[in-house]
Amino acid sequence: MKGLSFFNKIIYFVNVIAALALLFSFILPYLPPKTFAVLSVLNLGVSLLIILNIIFALYWLVRLKRQFLLSFLILFIGYVAYGSLYKFSSSKAIDNEGNFKVMNYNVRLFNVYDWIKEDGLETKIIDFIKTEAPDVLSVQEYHPHENVDLSFFKYKFEKLSGKRTKYGQAIFSKFPIVNSGSIEFPNTGNNAIFADIKKGTDTIRVYNIHLESLRINTNVDSLKKENSERLLKRIGSTFKMQQFQMELFLMHKNQCKHKMVVCGDFNNTAFSYVYRKIKGDLIDTYLKAGTGFGKTHDFKYFPMRIDFIFADEAFQVNGFKAFDKHYSDHFPIMATLSLED
Repeated sequence: MKGLSFFNKIIYFVNVIAALALLFSFILPYLPPKTFAVLSVLNLGVSLLIILNIIFALYWLVRLKRQFLLSFLILFIGYVAYGSLYKFSSSKAIDNEGNFKVMNYNVRLFNVYDWIKEDGLETKIIDFIKTEAPDVLSVQEYHPHENVDLSFFKYKFEKLSGKRTKYGQAIFSKFPIVNSGSIEFPNTGNNAIFADIKKGTDTIRVYNIHLESLRINTNVDSLKKENSERLLKRIGSTFKMQQFQMELFLMHKNQCKHKMVVCGDFNNTAFSYVYRKIKGDLIDTYLKAGTGFGKTHDFKYFPMRIDFIFADEAFQVNGFKAFDKHYSDHFPIMATLSLED
């Protein structure tokens, strides 16, 4: 730190903390929340840590100071291990007569409780889905709203709970559903469902997973009012539940003999234990064919990608898109897939 002004020494001290925190976060996907619940909370801040380290690296680089190497090297380690937070380019959308489109969307009960102060959002969601015309639609926080008509999908499987307001998950398909079922998560309204879809001579299993919700208001001003100790404890407990739900899902998944697509709202990031375990050998379609941040959750100050579409290696990923449609607290995503010959 010789040759640095007092101000730059303070900057570098903060840089060291941010760099070490990011380096530590790279091992979080290998630490089960049941054992390291409090540490796993850092999953949610990895995007922010990456952005901070990019800023620090640029700050020192502009000043031609070798201190830029600290953040640069740690960012490089993260890039090699996990890929880029932001994808500058992707393979172009590939036209294939065997293409079919899979959309995942947490619709937040079609805004039935007016969280977003805008009339007719349920109709706008349906019009959007109809325009994008996915062949398979995986929906979390589905609610049989009186103004919702998804009858342009010929086949449907849903699993709903709740007394006053029915809600749950649903899979809609333009292809026949020949088998379906639910993986029950105890003591929660969250769940995982599946549908076996017949496309030509192939049977494709589509999973729709909704892991335990954090139940926090992600508005930054609201977070400032939360008791930090209580908040961390609650998030840690949620991550433990997510691990248990993930284990139930994996037991079911491992018995499946079909080619599969796994969709869902994981309520956790791509730097988490549950993401790594659910993904396994599957392809993250955003990493394969996406662009930009792939943001899927409406968090104000940095991008959150907590909704995913995975496909097994039998599929070719011919496109991916994250839509900037503010009709829910989640943004819809869609992957274009085809079965390789």
